[in-house]
Amino acid sequence: MSQYSKDLNCVNCPFKLSLFQHLSKEELTYLDENRYEVHFNTGETIFKQGGALTHIASLTRGLFKIYLEDKNKNNLLLRLLKPTELVGGPGFMVDSRHHFSVTALENSTVCFVDIKAFEEIIRQNSDFALQFIGYLNAIHINIYDKLISLTHKNMHGRVADTLIYLSKNIYESSNFETPLSRQDLADLSSLAKESFIRILKEFKDSGMIHFEGNSFHIKNHEALQKISQIS
Repeated sequence: MSQYSKDLNCVNCPFKLSLFQHLSKEELTYLDENRYEVHFNTGETIFKQGGALTHIASLTRGLFKIYLEDKNKNNLLLRLLKPTELVGGPGFMVDSRHHFSVTALENSTVCFVDIKAFEEIIRQNSDFALQFIGYLNAIHINIYDKLISLTHKNMHGRVADTLIYLSKNIYESSNFETPLSRQDLADLSSLAKESFIRILKEFKDSGMIHFEGNSFHIKNHEALQKISQIS
């Protein structure tokens, strides 16, 4: 069960995203008066696709997955989120709905900022508004790159991209242990779980990677990059 608290203060919070540096002490105090923290357990939902968008979420601790759901209960895992990212959704200033779901992959903490207060800050502070637009555009570029991977690469290329993404962008190490299930990893690659597991074993047998359970070691980054580029 998620738990409510307010342990931090926006003015001196060590977890706030860099774009909040463009806010004055008064503006940060205003946001602090219109936000709260929630502690989530593994597997709990932060945002549900189709739900009302009432808050912007600042992720201060943990790991999260952001994914699209269809009517057949198939998921497309777009990307992983880690501190100190900001997430609300493309429904902001459009239809006030969430267009994806966000779930905690481990015990996590989220700071929820009231959407009206956030909007008010954007209207008042043009520097912050411009930084926020840039932040959103960077996310969109990454999603466009992922769509190219999913639509133009074969299965081996997609699995290579997933392993490179985890090693480079999420864990920043050739050795990592992940809470992602095999189904999550398959969803991140837009593959059936069986196909993902088969290709993962092929990569292991070829010596490019090693894994035991959820612990991975990328042994040959160059080989994975080559598969990503030519597949």
